[in-house]
Amino acid sequence: MKPANTRLILQVVQPGLLGLMDGSVSTLAPLFAAAELTRQPHSAFLVGMAAALGAALSMGLAEALSDDGRLSGRGHPFLRGFVTGVGTFLGGTFHTLPFLIPNIQLALLLASSVVVLELLAIAWIRYRYMGSHLGSTILQVLVGGLFVFLIGLTLGRFGSS
Repeated sequence: MKPANTRLILQVVQPGLLGLMDGSVSTLAPLFAAAELTRQPHSAFLVGMAAALGAALSMGLAEALSDDGRLSGRGHPFLRGFVTGVGTFLGGTFHTLPFLIPNIQLALLLASSVVVLELLAIAWIRYRYMGSHLGSTILQVLVGGLFVFLIGLTLGRFGSS
């Protein structure tokens, strides 16, 4: 790997991937719990956006404050924090957008489909830039995402019954 590629991976790809993974997975449980609990797409949308924005700020700050970049060579902390925050926001927002649809069943179906696409994109980025084996990384992200998704659905259904 060339030094320029190493810098790109350490300073942009890895923080962006970290954010995308966190945003895609950490917002699943509250979003799908709210959808199941309220059966109101607009309420689920607001919970999803709150989770995406809160996670983006939290992850961006955590990355920016975790390492000044001098010792690790990971680059300027504010750039990494910004990239991580944006990745987290995007990861949490894509599967929230279907809840703008007023039909809860259709919104749940579309949001679930978007989650699968997000997880496959994460697997591809890990494969492409991190050298992970494609099959195992797909399995890892899908299984991890499935657990979080099921937690949200189960708690939402438990709370609504």
